[in-house]
Amino acid sequence: MHEMSIALAVIDQVETAAAQTPDAGAVRSVRLRVGELAGVVPDSLAFCFELACAGTLLEGAELVTEPVPGRARCTPCAHEWAVGMPPRLSCPECDGADVELVSGRELQIAEVRWEEPYAATREPISEEC
Repeated sequence: MHEMSIALAVIDQVETAAAQTPDAGAVRSVRLRVGELAGVVPDSLAFCFELACAGTLLEGAELVTEPVPGRARCTPCAHEWAVGMPPRLSCPECDGADVELVSGRELQIAEVRWEEPYAATREPISEEC
């Protein structure tokens, strides 16, 4: 299931960004743009994300997936269309096969929402146990 690998990569990227943000608190939500042609099952990704977030800065964070429809453009006639699933990769206007995918393969973090910084609401935690 490659959705777990994707979830782990998202968590890693968000944690890296948090480490570079001095006042970053816990993560409330992550919004991902997921293309229709990216080969990702959003429900599976959400399940894996919840499991992978346990014990991290993202524990309890909501994963919001924003679907991006697949679109293509014919190079010879410039017609653009929704490719659908399974994708139609020949031009419906001129039947041309010289086609460029315009959208639908995206898999990107679009937004991360953070809670209020811990530093403003808590005293520093001692490193000794």
